[in-house]
Amino acid sequence: MTDTPEGYSKPRSILITGCSSGIGAEAAHILRGRNWRVFPTVRKQEDLDRLAAQGFEAFYLDYEDADSIRATADAVLDLTDGKLDALFNNGAYAVPGALEDIPTDAMRTLFEANFIGWHDLTRQLVPAMRTNASGRIVQCSSVLGFVALKFRGAYTASKFAVEAYTDTLRQELHGSGVQVSLIEPGPIDTRFTQNTLANFDRWIGEQGLKSSVFRQTYEKRRIRMEAGEPGPFKLPASAVVKKLIHALEAKRPKARYHVTVPTTLMSVAKRVLPTRLLDKVCIKAADAEE
Repeated sequence: MTDTPEGYSKPRSILITGCSSGIGAEAAHILRGRNWRVFPTVRKQEDLDRLAAQGFEAFYLDYEDADSIRATADAVLDLTDGKLDALFNNGAYAVPGALEDIPTDAMRTLFEANFIGWHDLTRQLVPAMRTNASGRIVQCSSVLGFVALKFRGAYTASKFAVEAYTDTLRQELHGSGVQVSLIEPGPIDTRFTQNTLANFDRWIGEQGLKSSVFRQTYEKRRIRMEAGEPGPFKLPASAVVKKLIHALEAKRPKARYHVTVPTTLMSVAKRVLPTRLLDKVCIKAADAEE
């Protein structure tokens, strides 16, 4: 499938966040099957217990909890004798709604989980990778990391930040032996939608719904999301892992990996369309989901 790096007589090691389900869980199982020593992380005790029962060296890590980030990084570096081969920043969530309806505390909390925590974990591990003159850092972004869609502003803003952060990190690590890549999935069949609905209820709720000028839009979108319709371009989590494997194992990993058709189409549209026309395309795409 890929060009596997030479010089690995023992399993390579990787720390993966957000492994309770979806992309993270799929990545953990597939990479273990490829002779990786996988350190998956989750935020709930029941998920930690399940992964441990499956034979994983699992850890509690919540991007909003700096102590858990530090403890996990220290433990994994200790277990690998300071030679962790890869990091896959993956855990993230969305708070749906128009920006004017998103409470400031919701935006602050989301950025803590989707961006600040990623930075914290990454900088805990980069020094060891620099010392070893090798390593792979892979960031799970989104098609919404380079194009914006209405009612997804909080999540989109955090992913735009991840994209800029990763591009900068790649430049700063040039020549160090540490390779940095972005994966931009698009629609993937995971529990992301269910979690998104829960966050809407948490941060906006019934009272916010009643007072919003977008109430009818929200109600239509909830019906669609609760139905769990697969969508014409939605792919399984394994499609993301396929790109992850290349980013981890290829001798020359790509800076960016597109996973789904919408990601590829939007990347072209972003390059060739003037801003106002791109806005119309994005508005139409968002409206098609109502």
